[in-house]
Amino acid sequence: MNVYTTDKIRNVVILGHGSAGKTTLVEAMAYLGGQTSRMGKIEDGSTVSDFTKEEQKRKFSIRTSLVPIEWNDYKINILDTPGYFDFAGEVEEAMSVADGAIIVVSGKAGIEAGTERAWDLCEKYHLPRMFFVTDMDIDTVSYRQTIEDLTAVYGKKIAPFNMPVRENNEYVGYVNVIQKVAFKWEGKDAVPADVPDYAKDYMNTYNDTLMEAVAETSEEFMDRYFAGDTFSEAEIRAAVRLSIQDGTIVPVESGSGLTARGVYTLLDDIIKYMPSAESRKVSGINTKTNEIFEANFDVLKPKTAFVFKTIVDPFIGRYSLIKVRSGVIKTDDLMYNARTDSETKVGKLYILQGNKSSEIPELHAGDLGALAKLSGVSTGDTLSTKATPVVYPGMDLPVPFTYLRYKAVNKADIDKIAQAMAKIQAEDPCFKAVNDSANGQSLIYGMGDMHLQVIQSILKNEYNVAIEVEKPKVAFRETIRTSSDVEYKYKKQTGGHGQYGHVKIKFSPLEDKTIPYEFDEEVVGGAVPKNYFPAVEKGIAESVTRGPLAAYPVVGVKAVLYDGSYHPVDSSEMAFKTAAKQAFKKGFMEASPVLMEPIVTLKVNVPDTYTGDVMGDLNKRRGRVLGMTPVPGGRQIIEAEVPQMELFDYCTTLRSMTGGRGDYSYEFARYEQAPADIQAKEVAARAEEAAAGFAEG
Repeated sequence: MNVYTTDKIRNVVILGHGSAGKTTLVEAMAYLGGQTSRMGKIEDGSTVSDFTKEEQKRKFSIRTSLVPIEWNDYKINILDTPGYFDFAGEVEEAMSVADGAIIVVSGKAGIEAGTERAWDLCEKYHLPRMFFVTDMDIDTVSYRQTIEDLTAVYGKKIAPFNMPVRENNEYVGYVNVIQKVAFKWEGKDAVPADVPDYAKDYMNTYNDTLMEAVAETSEEFMDRYFAGDTFSEAEIRAAVRLSIQDGTIVPVESGSGLTARGVYTLLDDIIKYMPSAESRKVSGINTKTNEIFEANFDVLKPKTAFVFKTIVDPFIGRYSLIKVRSGVIKTDDLMYNARTDSETKVGKLYILQGNKSSEIPELHAGDLGALAKLSGVSTGDTLSTKATPVVYPGMDLPVPFTYLRYKAVNKADIDKIAQAMAKIQAEDPCFKAVNDSANGQSLIYGMGDMHLQVIQSILKNEYNVAIEVEKPKVAFRETIRTSSDVEYKYKKQTGGHGQYGHVKIKFSPLEDKTIPYEFDEEVVGGAVPKNYFPAVEKGIAESVTRGPLAAYPVVGVKAVLYDGSYHPVDSSEMAFKTAAKQAFKKGFMEASPVLMEPIVTLKVNVPDTYTGDVMGDLNKRRGRVLGMTPVPGGRQIIEAEVPQMELFDYCTTLRSMTGGRGDYSYEFARYEQAPADIQAKEVAARAEEAAAGFAEG
């Protein structure tokens, strides 16, 4: 592939609901651009962008794929993103480097939750956007209805640029709304044709809407418009380009990815109307001077690049995908990573075409490319020069809240699983593997059930290791409500020196439940020598890690050693530690022990129409709704306090309840005493596990 200058590059992200036709559209683009000799199909796993085994097996996108296309002496870097919400992190990575967006809408399905999310992302990143309505090859699909629906939701900025022409139930051509001319396909060519009578009224209406928008771009145009003057095609296109880039016009185009019709026009219009990177602003911090570094994709400034994605594939190797934000990066350049305070030689530069790579001598500001086998470089890092060390802000990646407990099917694979998960985490920042040592479990976190299912499948099929998952243990805590006064004498004779430790300890509840225990001593007269006090405290410290009630960590207990006795020969630190542990167990159970459950503050962001359903569901989950806050877009943020154990399946339930339009987040608030029935079930469950000899490393 050729080297392209900044003005000749278009970075376009493909967005939309799952199964709207994004990958099929990208396949058609690659075919028309000559990057492939034939169009692949999702059904047989032969598409350029869905190249992993998991994607081919599941028939949908899991990763963002980079597919550069050469078109009329320009380079279009296509970022094909997943449509399913479990892979939202992949979409955010693509958004961080895109300069424009194509939102794909299925003409058959219409506006879906993924369409709305795509629009919201474009608003968040201030991206110029276009709609592409697919499925025009299906005769029953109504393009006009889709336009009406889009206009109803997004207003007058919706501007159809073309409309389909059908004859005898076949999709045979389109009407260009700007030129007010029809075209029909003859082979690969589109030849002028008469506008069908049924399309003329709509064409004129769409054209009038477009002319009004053009008129509003300047006072001169407004005067000419009201004077009845007409605009030239060049004037219209120049005005429309500016309006698209400032978001006052959102074009709508139509076609079929399956037949590659309407895609030629889309590629042309990406070049004409989508911005190059040089028209966008980006800045970082010069860590040497602490001044703002205005990169702005200027090739004359010191070279910098942002790592927006990492690929760690057992078959194609490790690649760091970058966007050059200033200067020109060349083969064998020495680049500095401020995060690790280290320099590294980039070696060869690559262009990725799905899972295929090709070398390129240099990448100009605004371009996307890949660096192979860079050690110590992670997603979100900035590469710059040591003379001008720059750091760019990180990406706004979603936080995973869905989690499961896991263990190795084969214990011999534990190390392999850890290594595989580390590689998956490097590639997917929204996946987390956590060792919850306090509760004796290993956890995996993801964006939803499907995300975690895919992780398990990747481990099995790509790394040849298997895990079992189950519902995680909730991080309960144990504490006491009343006081107790106990003594314990540990005495053991085994011939020779024996073991002797005798303690009397008072236990009482602490108001502060954030600390496990507080230890004090009030021994008088040397009943227990001072040199054994640390051993007693160590016995308490070891006891609170696994409480007597249900084997959960203990919080909020005060222990006061006030008396005891010792033997001048048989007493030892070990004996007093053992006595303290047994005294703790006895004293804890005599002081009205209770389970404390974690309470989280939950925020649910949903459209107004779903607030009643959401609050009803929260009540079933023992939640306490604290209030609602209206936010732009006809949405509400519902804030509630909910026991964490009640949120186990919340991601799936919320998506089902809101058609995928609801989001949530939560953070730990405090511990509260669990209801008696919850405590009884948990104590019984732990007793059953103990009886079965359940253990997990």
